[in-house]
Amino acid sequence: MQRILTNARVFTALDETVIEDGCVCIDGNQIIYAGESAGKPNMEPDSISHNLEGRFVMPGMTETHAHLSFADASPFAIGDTMVEDATITAVKNSRLMLASGFTSAVSFGSTYQIDIALRAAINSGRVIGPRLLAAGRDLGATSSNVDSPGGLSQIADGPWSLRKAVREQRKIGVDVVKVFIDGENINTQNPAGELAFTDEELNAVVDEAHRRRLKVACHARSAAAVKQAVRAGVDYIGHANYLDDEAVELIAARKESIFVGPALAWELTYLEKSETVGVSLETVIEQGYQAEVDATIESVAKLRKEGVRLVVGGDYGISIAPHGTYARDLEYFVSLFDMSPAEALICATKYGGQAFDSGGSVGTLETNTLADLVIVDGDPLTDIKILQDHQKLTIMKDGILYRDLHNADPYLEN
Repeated sequence: MQRILTNARVFTALDETVIEDGCVCIDGNQIIYAGESAGKPNMEPDSISHNLEGRFVMPGMTETHAHLSFADASPFAIGDTMVEDATITAVKNSRLMLASGFTSAVSFGSTYQIDIALRAAINSGRVIGPRLLAAGRDLGATSSNVDSPGGLSQIADGPWSLRKAVREQRKIGVDVVKVFIDGENINTQNPAGELAFTDEELNAVVDEAHRRRLKVACHARSAAAVKQAVRAGVDYIGHANYLDDEAVELIAARKESIFVGPALAWELTYLEKSETVGVSLETVIEQGYQAEVDATIESVAKLRKEGVRLVVGGDYGISIAPHGTYARDLEYFVSLFDMSPAEALICATKYGGQAFDSGGSVGTLETNTLADLVIVDGDPLTDIKILQDHQKLTIMKDGILYRDLHNADPYLEN
């Protein structure tokens, strides 16, 4: 089946410009043209035409720090959800992520083995959701940030035990191995800046994963953790809050093969909503989270200057930063990092798409990319927050057009 989206303002994400009188032509699940209406190719006589009446069309976004199995629980009880409840939650969150305009996702850790089953269900059409690079449980060392009861983590120590853990994750079919290199300010057994692995251990994890054609994502807040991550060869760095000049130089030297996601939603919402989880604002500031936000703003400025690819994804899936609010990251990129809305969109689309697939199948609107796009009833280039209003969004994934996904019984047009 062929479709043509006409009378559209088209943001291809190839650069920051908008084609004011644009159209997008689709054949099955692939884009065959995206550009000026005057240049559109001849379409089949029975192709379906959609007059968008000047609406904004952009590529589907990629959530590059996804936790679909997180159940919007307290940030202090992430791994406590029973596997049955977490599975049901993941199905709901999968649909909600697509409704939010995110047609692809890179998992940054799954409770139990839920991502594996969820990916299969999405791919087979049994569950509505984004394309998913699936992760297993968070891989950590004894006394790491994730060394706690529940379904969140897999703990191993020493290079060969860690290689075995990676092999076990490969056996169940992960795409991404997530490791916790340092910790968190609120964690007394592994605060931010305290390295959980030796260089030999982390090198073993990355080498084993890459030998098995898996990606490696990491939690790394401190400059020391980031430097260890980059030297080991990780693919995705989550947070990178405190960067010294050496850390920036190391990342910049690998900017063609590495992605950095500041993932600030946890800190910002913890500061904003601390009372809802029983912690005073004064305590949060004493714990260093305002300082962490301030340091991240400085670090991002340095990375932007070096042309490092920044991607969106903010650890959503906890009570203070719930699922469905993923597009707040773009607002943060504009308000905190001084990006233009167009630059924030590039981070969410083009760079996110490259993080998902280095072959370029998603993230831009151009010939031979997959037909994943978002139709916006409004202009995110003048108000980036409009992307947070699901009712303003119509989603296409793989050539299938979805409307009203935020409703329990959506209208689905094949």
